Amino acid sequence: MKVALLGTGGTIAMSGRHPYDWVDYAESGIVSTPDEMLAALGPLLPNVDVESVHVQRIGSTGITPADWFALAEAARTQLARPDVSGVVITHGTATLEETAWYLALTLDATKPVVMVGAQRPPNTVGSDAASNLRAALLVAASAVASGRGVVVVMDGKIFDARSVTKASNHELHAFVSRDGGALGHVDGNGTVHIRYTAAALPKCPWNARDASTLPRVDIVYGYAGGDGTATDAFVAAGARGIISAGMPPGRPANGERAALAAAAKGGVAVVLSSRAARGAVERAYDAERDGFLIGGDLSPQKLRILLMLALTVTSDHAKLQAIIDGF
Repeated sequence: MKVALLGTGGTIAMSGRHPYDWVDYAESGIVSTPDEMLAALGPLLPNVDVESVHVQRIGSTGITPADWFALAEAARTQLARPDVSGVVITHGTATLEETAWYLALTLDATKPVVMVGAQRPPNTVGSDAASNLRAALLVAASAVASGRGVVVVMDGKIFDARSVTKASNHELHAFVSRDGGALGHVDGNGTVHIRYTAAALPKCPWNARDASTLPRVDIVYGYAGGDGTATDAFVAAGARGIISAGMPPGRPANGERAALAAAAKGGVAVVLSSRAARGAVERAYDAERDGFLIGGDLSPQKLRILLMLALTVTSDHAKLQAIIDGF
């Protein structure tokens, strides 16, 4: 049983400067390679052969679409190997959910692809790095995880890439599902349980290997008194799409709405989403009147990724809405 471990950096690979360095550990400048990380954590799974692959060494706040593309290619290479049963990707937690969603939309994998991170560096008190990585390796090596798509494993729980989100800054159980529950969990004895099955994603209309350069899509955050300044700036910067993270249930401020409507009239794909943690944005007369697309229940950051990929194949309003509805 062989699992490929792809390392990208993040807290799980960093070293704190003292046992309680849970906040400023990036200042140490020490980021371990996957081999160094495995050596420090010890024999996590004696019965699983872990082969490490260094992809990049970067904090997740520095991740860009170009990094997603490189990571997806590295994952495809490992998944194509007949001797590899699954892939684990270590990643910083700040953008872990976004990378997971990009990979879910661009990897056609039947083998498990498991993303994992940590809230505290491995060398600090109460670190979750070793337990999270062990659980991720167990999921990647488990037959029950096959065909589940890209999943995230944190704090012993298994989440699907579409619904997972980071809901707390510092708690060890920071990751939750926007749909209300995890797919499954990993027992202390190493048994992997998957109780629920996430809805299968449709066949993607884009060629992920041709999407090395994605169209610019930005997010405008809604708040009381918001105006068109951000929208106008994004349009001027060349945005082909804008996600409105509106006030629940997904409405932009009055001053902001005029700018968004003007952008939509000018050919920019404007999608309404909500800054609320749960629930869908539903169709409404005024949204149709202003030429807006409806984002459903996807978070603003995941809608952005979906729209970037969708814009590589079409700019047609109806076709873009069909793609959003399908995912």
